[in-house]
Amino acid sequence: MERKIDINCDLGESFGLYRYGADQEVMPLISSANVACGFHAGDPHVIRETVDLAVSNGVRIGAHIGFPDRLGFGRREIKVAPQEVYDYIIYQLGALDGFLRVAGVPMSHIKLHGALYMMACEHKEISEETVRAVKEYNPKLEIYALPHSELAKQGKQEGLKIVNEFFADRPYGKKGVKMFEWTLEEIGSPAKIADHVLDVLEQDLGKGKEIETICVHGDTPNAPSILAAIRENVMEAGWCVGEE
Repeated sequence: MERKIDINCDLGESFGLYRYGADQEVMPLISSANVACGFHAGDPHVIRETVDLAVSNGVRIGAHIGFPDRLGFGRREIKVAPQEVYDYIIYQLGALDGFLRVAGVPMSHIKLHGALYMMACEHKEISEETVRAVKEYNPKLEIYALPHSELAKQGKQEGLKIVNEFFADRPYGKKGVKMFEWTLEEIGSPAKIADHVLDVLEQDLGKGKEIETICVHGDTPNAPSILAAIRENVMEAGWCVGEE
């Protein structure tokens, strides 16, 4: 079975004078970038800079779409009507797509952010509107999602490409991934994280290879070191990162 894995990271999350994340250090270590589209983070200037940085590093570019919640960094659940979710997604896809057209590169995927990601993975109505937005905007876009989630199910039912995701820098328990309110002690050192990722990939390969992309968040402390350790580990074990 093919040993190929995508490594993705949420980037472009600075805005105005506010600098956030280590985009310059991270970009050479990944194969897919999820670029914030101006709602939870990002602004037109940062979007353009991030697109240019990704293009110069040969990294695929996707839309990182969240709630309009800068103060909460998109990590707070907001009660919204399903139609609002659709509108939020179309708006943000268009924002990123404008810069991609100028740069002459295609959008490869969509990845929801924070609370919206988890809500879409858990709630049918949110997942349905997400899938409808993608299908009507560009059905060729991949959707990053948790395996067996509501979002994954709805996307597959509508014939869209779902990319199953594993979070390297988040702890997992009996109830699945702990996305918020985790501690550094729970995820461990970069070396420990990298060893755990390789173990997960090797076990998954034996079960039929469900996991297709590994995520490290750009705002996780030591994100560049974590990504470097993961990349080194998987490549030494014979895995191909991205299109390499």
